[in-house]
Amino acid sequence: MTIKLPTNHDVLLAYQKGSGATWNQGAVFERYDPDALDEKTAGKYSLRDADGRLYQLTSLINPNADRPNLTYEFLGVTRVWRWTKERMQEAYEAGVVVQPSPGAVPRLKRYLDEQRGRPVGDVWTDIDPINARAAERLSYPTQKPEALLERIIAASSNEGDVVLDPFCGCGTAIAVAQRLNRQWIGIDITHLAVALMKHRLTTAYGDAVKYTVIGEPTTTDDAEQLARDDPYQFQWWALGLVGARPMEGKKGADKGIDGRLYFHEGVATDTKQVILSVKAGRNVGVAMVRDLGHVVQRENAQIGVLITMSEPTQPMRTEAASAGFYHSSYFSRDYPRLQIRTVAELLEGKGIDYPAIAGGNVTFKRAQRVKEKAGDQLSLTEE
Repeated sequence: MTIKLPTNHDVLLAYQKGSGATWNQGAVFERYDPDALDEKTAGKYSLRDADGRLYQLTSLINPNADRPNLTYEFLGVTRVWRWTKERMQEAYEAGVVVQPSPGAVPRLKRYLDEQRGRPVGDVWTDIDPINARAAERLSYPTQKPEALLERIIAASSNEGDVVLDPFCGCGTAIAVAQRLNRQWIGIDITHLAVALMKHRLTTAYGDAVKYTVIGEPTTTDDAEQLARDDPYQFQWWALGLVGARPMEGKKGADKGIDGRLYFHEGVATDTKQVILSVKAGRNVGVAMVRDLGHVVQRENAQIGVLITMSEPTQPMRTEAASAGFYHSSYFSRDYPRLQIRTVAELLEGKGIDYPAIAGGNVTFKRAQRVKEKAGDQLSLTEE
């Protein structure tokens, strides 16, 4: 009989080179669970306010008795206090400083949920996996919780250090590294992952973060080389230029659809779509435009876009124009129903003509906006 226990945990392996490696044991804490406190903590935080928050009363007396500027009377009690009288009065009005009974020494309400928690051990049970309703969920199959990466990065680096993630996926490590004021390098083998990372950084930080992407085509010659080396990577890269997402499933089973772009026109529940077809070769013709038109009709899409390496022929342009327009009642204007974009045009910044208001492209789930100050990333050649 074979006995096998379920695999329900992961193991993090930590390596260091020399004795100078960083390990900030005091930087990572496990948040207290009010319903599962150890005996010592429960004994300290035994009081509960009207909102159900646990707290303890702690001293406001200054350990240094020789502080004339902090010696004053407050609520009928004269002591050498930790705070100025102005700060003490503000805290009292906010309900943080309380007098347990008339004439008693005022004390500070220290809430349990405002404490750092307990130092973590080698088993972490306080970080939940990303569920379907999580605000940070980006629908990437191997996405990790930001709290997990925050703990790892905080423990193993300091501000300004470089964080390397050689299997970057949707970019959780680099997004957290940016938020924690670290330099970072993210590496991934697919252009889909690169597109996801760029979208995540843009939606989280906007123009507040600057970085360089190395390895992406920047010229038509680069794009042609990628198309020769790996047509599917070329396809994913080209779709990333317009904010579209590749079709999921087996290669070759796309049914005339290489990617989709979803958008809203003002009503969040009314999602519309753009169908995209990518052609890596130089042999393009009017039949490709006609086929795309059939797919747009079949899928009940609003717009179809053909992305090509070469310039479209005049018959191709005529066929695209014959498809007419999609009318947006929200914007009160028409958009060509079939559009053709060359790689050269996309590299020059020409995008798809569709009703794209700010935040209207909803193809990829937007990362949560980060308010912390962001900065430029160092060049790989910078000391």
